[in-house]
Order: sequence, then C-alpha cells, then structure tokens
Amino acid sequence: MTEPSMWTRLTEENPEHSAAYIQRFRDLAQAGHDLVGEARLVDAMLPRGARVLDAGSGTGRIGGFLAAAGHRVVGVDGDPVLVAEARGQHPAARWLVGDLAELELPAAGEADPFDVIVCAGNVVTFLAPSTRGAVLRRLRAHVAPDGRAAIGFGAGRGYEFDEFLDDARAAGWTPDLLLATWDLRPFTGTSDFLVALLRPA
Repeated sequence: MTEPSMWTRLTEENPEHSAAYIQRFRDLAQAGHDLVGEARLVDAMLPRGARVLDAGSGTGRIGGFLAAAGHRVVGVDGDPVLVAEARGQHPAARWLVGDLAELELPAAGEADPFDVIVCAGNVVTFLAPSTRGAVLRRLRAHVAPDGRAAIGFGAGRGYEFDEFLDDARAAGWTPDLLLATWDLRPFTGTSDFLVALLRPA
C-alpha cells in the first residue's frame, strides 16, 4: 500500500469533493470554456489510431477527446467517482480505477505499450511526495520505446519544476521539450507553469 495522495485525503475528508469537481467542469463546459487544450497538443504528437494512456484521467475530458479523435485510449485514476463519470461521458475509451504508483496495466489486459502518456490537470502535484518517483517509473514502464509523455502542472503547488525534472531523469525519462503552456509558449526561468514533453532515456 502506497502513501495516499492529496486527492485521496481530500475525498476522505469531504465525501462531496469529487461530485463538486465534476460539477465544476460541467459548469465550465456549459459556459463555453476550452477544456481540451491539453488534448489538442497530444493529438498533434500522434498518428491517428495511436495508443494513449491518460494518467490521472479524472472525468475523462482529455482522454475522451482523444478517443473521439480516433485514438485508443486507456484512462487510469484513483477516484472511482471520477472514473464512473468518465465511463458515462466517454464510452469510447477504457477507464480504470488504479493507483499510478502501482500501475501494472498488463494485468488488466492492456499489455501493449503506449505511444503517448498524458498527465495533465496538476496530477503530479497531488501525488504523495513518497510516490512521485514510483509514478514516473511506472509510467516509463508503460511507454513504447519511441513513445513520449506530456506532463503539465503549475508552480507553487509543492513540487518544484527542477525537482520534477530530476525525478523524471532518475525514472528513465529525458526532456525533449519544455513549454510554459499547453498552447506551445516557450518555458523560461520565470514561467509559472511547466509542460514537459519527455521521451524514454
């Protein structure tokens, strides 16, 4: 058993937390907000019909878009309430409840490696610090030899960008490109967001 994530602790303290999160994104969609910018970047990295792992998939907003675009998507999230929402809203993808620090998708019938792994929505900042390296290693174990990962999160959330990049390198990843936004703005020393495109070392 791994150390519980911050998200798990939040849902244990407030059983309505997940439902409120779902409603928040429904409201944003209703108001016309762009909720799939991350997915457009990932789609641009892939040929049609690629295998995508949505790590920390939440309500399926990213993986659902990619599945609708013709990719073969598997989403994994530790919150069963969010996974149920993803299954209901985006049936073209496969959604699984699981701990990213113990990810072993061949045991769930997903033996083929993934062309891209996307981990957006500040997922890595919700990880328990003791599991960060394990999560990055498990993601590395599921990517194709020529595959990549796209991992994005904001500053000021308890996980420094340099620390993340060091952890990624230790887990077998090499940075290909660092961006400051999902719409391709360059990363600088003053950026308050990081989108790291990584490849297997």
